[in-house]
Amino acid sequence: MELIKSKDNEFFKKVKKLKNKKYREEFGLFLAEGKKFFDFDIEPEFIIYREDIEWDSDILQRGERFNCRSLKFTDKLFKEITSQENSQGVIIGYKLISGKEEKLSSDIVVLDGVSDPGNLGTIIRVADAAGFKDIILTKGSADCYNEKVVRSSMGSIFNLNILYMEKEELLKFLKKYNYRIYTTALDKTSIQYTDMILSEKNAFIFGNEGNGVSELFLDNCDEKVIIPIYGTAESLNVAMASGIILYKTRELLNKRG
Repeated sequence: MELIKSKDNEFFKKVKKLKNKKYREEFGLFLAEGKKFFDFDIEPEFIIYREDIEWDSDILQRGERFNCRSLKFTDKLFKEITSQENSQGVIIGYKLISGKEEKLSSDIVVLDGVSDPGNLGTIIRVADAAGFKDIILTKGSADCYNEKVVRSSMGSIFNLNILYMEKEELLKFLKKYNYRIYTTALDKTSIQYTDMILSEKNAFIFGNEGNGVSELFLDNCDEKVIIPIYGTAESLNVAMASGIILYKTRELLNKRG
């Protein structure tokens, strides 16, 4: 297995660039760190191991089933590309997965300006767990291939159809295809999430961590939804709120059959 020792190595420089969204898009690649990603039947483009990973280790053995390029980086070089303080010593490169509008199903999750990578990764994971297949993000939201998003998703990034749209384009799409639009909002007209009455096609919009759902969607939604606060907390984190509402939605969908 090839050992990369110099930061002047062209492959090392390319991998380091993948920590930047601009280059992820240019090269069509993203990074996923940790042996958890060996659990997925997605053929990587390459696998990078830290130099001290033993030849008979579980990590190397699990990586052997893939036919991609495999190599090692010295500890010094590996530290320049790892995104984890206590890395397991393996980073995997994958091709970007393009979301497809034509694959969108009858129940979709919309994230309007969700900017925190940890929140986005968690929402991707919880949407997958609740049985949703599609997420649309408004332009300006966090990049779903940011390393923290990928890690927080725990692999669910591979299971969902994820795409980005401009807000106006997205609203036009939802109206054209007769989606019933639900937005989360602290508003006197909001109904409790337990009182939702679903349509044949539904879109659930969750907003930015600080500003909530944008006015465009609030002004054009079919229903505003609220999660009641029974204690003294001011509000719920967007990832937590999405989990509560999406699981309630799954319960309603299952009852409907």
